[in-house]
Amino acid sequence: MIDKVNPVVAPITPHNDPWDPIRSLRRHGKHVLTSVELTVTNLCNMRCEHCAVGESLTMTEGPRIPVADVLRRLDEVEHLETISITGGEPSLHAGTVRDYIIPVLKYARSRGVRSQINSNLTLDLDRYEMLAPYLDVMHISFNYTSAEDLHAVGFVRANHTAGYHAAATLYERMVKNTEALSRGGMFVSAESMVNYRTHEKLADIHRLIAQMGCQRHEVHPMYPSSFASGLPMLTVEQFRTAIDKLLDARDPDLWMLFGTLPFYSCSSVEEDQRILKRLRTAPNVTVRNDPDGRNRLNVNLFTGDVFVTDFSDVPALGNMHRDTLEQVFERWKQHPLQKSVDCYCPAAQCCGPNLLVVDSYYKEVDFTSCKAVV
Repeated sequence: MIDKVNPVVAPITPHNDPWDPIRSLRRHGKHVLTSVELTVTNLCNMRCEHCAVGESLTMTEGPRIPVADVLRRLDEVEHLETISITGGEPSLHAGTVRDYIIPVLKYARSRGVRSQINSNLTLDLDRYEMLAPYLDVMHISFNYTSAEDLHAVGFVRANHTAGYHAAATLYERMVKNTEALSRGGMFVSAESMVNYRTHEKLADIHRLIAQMGCQRHEVHPMYPSSFASGLPMLTVEQFRTAIDKLLDARDPDLWMLFGTLPFYSCSSVEEDQRILKRLRTAPNVTVRNDPDGRNRLNVNLFTGDVFVTDFSDVPALGNMHRDTLEQVFERWKQHPLQKSVDCYCPAAQCCGPNLLVVDSYYKEVDFTSCKAVV
């Protein structure tokens, strides 16, 4: 196993986003595997209507692949820079945190690899404090202006009706935990999905995220996929309007990270060019290229199946029991879907569109033949 003791790594800032695939593309001249996402649970205490992996959530689950086997596979990834841990709710059981997640985080820290956990932060604070010494980014989903909002969306797909009091308790705990972890120095990044419920509330959501002390506010348009495939889809015009209003009202001292946007520098639409220029020139605002299909794979730690993402409709491309992650990544690079969006525009610093965006709005566009409008 790779043995590196506390290697020095640059801090995560708007100028240094380890999850952006353009970093490795510039360094290696091609996309290489630098990011691995590990699905450590299919359990969750919520059933949000916007959940990308809701179809895979269960009430019970079997044994995970031994953590030592997982670390051996990670060791084989030569250029590994980031590890993300997701679910379900990864911290639902303290034993999972103690016996599985923390060893992975310790491995990442020893190798100089940045780590992130996706959590709803609705459990007891000590569950998250266990992670603090080893974790780089606590990533939460925050799409609410009040407990009423969480009650409306947090249990839509549950097999039981959740009362308002129970939802309010979770909301209050989420807010208090975020405030406490932020005060304690944890890098908390709150992600908001732009959808039919949130697109007119983003300024208020942003204000609460800033008040909770988060270090970053991530904003990603939501596209119909898997569990959320039946939700109403916004138009590109509605996305532009929502982002404009958010930029008008935002706290300029808080880092805002946008991703999977439905407009590109190769667009001939004047309004697309205008909003992109605004995003490029706004202080403390960055636009992340999409890691999915570029530099990241997802591994299901129950079956060993390896996917392009944890919510993709693309079937598993391999299995960690018989394939190295590098082998699966090379297989994906030859996949017709990958080739359909395999473009890079140095002028725009753009690695191409997300597959969900193409499927939603640009089915007739060949992005590999497009160039930035200068």
